[in-house]
Amino acid sequence: MTCRSLPLLAVLFALLVGATPLSADNALPKGLRNYTPGPAPNFRLTDIDGESFNLKDARGGWVFVHFWASWCGPCRKEMPAVERMTTLLADDAVTVVLVNTAEDEDTVFTFLAGVAPEMNSLLDRDGSVTEAWQPRGLPATYLVDPQGIIRYQALGGRPWDQPLYLDFLRNLPR
Repeated sequence: MTCRSLPLLAVLFALLVGATPLSADNALPKGLRNYTPGPAPNFRLTDIDGESFNLKDARGGWVFVHFWASWCGPCRKEMPAVERMTTLLADDAVTVVLVNTAEDEDTVFTFLAGVAPEMNSLLDRDGSVTEAWQPRGLPATYLVDPQGIIRYQALGGRPWDQPLYLDFLRNLPR
């Protein structure tokens, strides 16, 4: 066996055990994964100011859909990074949409005032939108492509304001 055949054997072994060598996931920031369940479930929700948002209307650009709740420890820790990310990506074509899961306006307002005062959130008052998206926990983030297809998922808190994540978001295919 020559040294040239070793890489080929490694690829064959990986295929046999079900791994995908050099997959696109290898280039993703930690905690983000390729996730393609299909079209993003559409929703229309209002924010804490009473403004309506319809996900379908955001087609044509990438949408960062972030489910959270004030009682969630990782959400508390992550929200300032999401706020900084939003500021740093202000000129980029990524729409950031926060969806609070089943809490009232006062709770959401008080929470955001304390940890991310420049952020606004949609209110999933009865949790039905969250249920349609089926996150396995909170926080949960989904990246929806310009055609309305979910492409990526991140479960748990992430340092979204760090260069690795910002570069990934800035370089999403348009």
